[in-house]
Amino acid sequence: MATQVSNRAAIEAALVELHAILGARVTAGLAVREHHSHGESTHPPGLPDLVCFPHNTLEVSQVLGVSGRHSLPVVPFGAGTSLEGHVHALRGGICVDMSQMNHVLRISAEDLDATVEAGVSRLQLIKALDNTGLTFFIDPGADATIGGMASTRASGTTAVRYGTMRENVLGLTVVLADGRIIHTGTRARKSSAGYDLTRLFVGAEGTLGVITEVTVRLHPLPEAMGVAVCAFATVEGAVRTVIEAIQLGLSPARIEFMDDRQVDAVNRYSKLELAVRPTLLMEFHGMNQAMVDETAHLTEQLAQENGGLGFDWQTTSEGRERLWKARHDVYYATRAIKPSADLLTTDVCVPISQLAECLVAARADLERVSFPATIVGHVGDGNFHVQCLVEPGQKGEAEAFAGRLVERALAVGGTCTGEHGVGFIKKKYLKAEHGEALEVMRALKCTLDPGNRMNPGKILDLD
Repeated sequence: MATQVSNRAAIEAALVELHAILGARVTAGLAVREHHSHGESTHPPGLPDLVCFPHNTLEVSQVLGVSGRHSLPVVPFGAGTSLEGHVHALRGGICVDMSQMNHVLRISAEDLDATVEAGVSRLQLIKALDNTGLTFFIDPGADATIGGMASTRASGTTAVRYGTMRENVLGLTVVLADGRIIHTGTRARKSSAGYDLTRLFVGAEGTLGVITEVTVRLHPLPEAMGVAVCAFATVEGAVRTVIEAIQLGLSPARIEFMDDRQVDAVNRYSKLELAVRPTLLMEFHGMNQAMVDETAHLTEQLAQENGGLGFDWQTTSEGRERLWKARHDVYYATRAIKPSADLLTTDVCVPISQLAECLVAARADLERVSFPATIVGHVGDGNFHVQCLVEPGQKGEAEAFAGRLVERALAVGGTCTGEHGVGFIKKKYLKAEHGEALEVMRALKCTLDPGNRMNPGKILDLD
């Protein structure tokens, strides 16, 4: 999608005003703008006209005031790890890079919560929690910023036990399109006071306001942990094991799926020797080792009954870390299969009772296309990803496959995206998923951002 060029006079006037506020922390330099024109995906970039680096919420408010006076779009930017075009400046305007708002403001070990600026990264927060006995479990696989994770309602490998950003954000500081600063939520564990504005902004992808501070829920570090790998004869057997484990209340902390092609790619990229079969990676947490061992033993029995080919236990911390790093590197492992190709990665989420059918259908569909692809997923919550290696002449074929994948998910009560978000790539599916509720979303957008300046072209269109 091509970038729409903004009014040059407005850009120059805005640059003068922003320079007075931020000094050298605003630039129109091409190299910086190009860096901020895209995320991790291979979708066409969108070039902002200006990039600024605020240090606090007040400066963000002032930036939005400037954007309002000159009718320039605003695109928030975190770590640039998103996959659906969230940070592409489709209509130019001002990119607000939050990386210098990177302070951990407060940690309360007693209340199991913390407040951070939006530019704090996931690993930075975890590091700040050293010696507290607590951690932040949401792990999307990249060192994303907490503000970006809230904006996209991110989750990851641990969502099956610890939830997504939706469950782990207690409150926000948000700057609205007109520059007003609001605070949503409280640190109390529950509230019945008014609309739940926190949930409105979590997942809004910067289309309703700029998140500048986030209060998150923390969790105690587990006293004991066990990690295992199990290959299966069939995809159905692997998924049945997951469903039965959850139905029995075994509550694995992580339960990840890789198809045989993904396993082969991981073996090559990460120098592992896993059986090239449909595979589950599992992690168990507990208050003591006996509890972990009992849960793991029951899960192993379920796996054996469903065609599991034996548990491979990772008994050392180095083995566990190597295994999970390999899982997190599946994006790069898949790209390494065919470095010359673009990687189109898409995700859907379905009720777990429908997961096996959807996975098998996706794999059968991939047998009929001309491009290679891998499947990996957070199968404990019904979420899986397909990574397609696409040459220029195969892009239409890959997009058609992605459309069929979404259609199958929606047909069984699922969603077009479990965690990647919408950006501008998946908004074409929202009408089929939400129906008339999409008009309510438009009404909310028009109320909070009547000038359509906040990350325009993402999630839904007003024009």
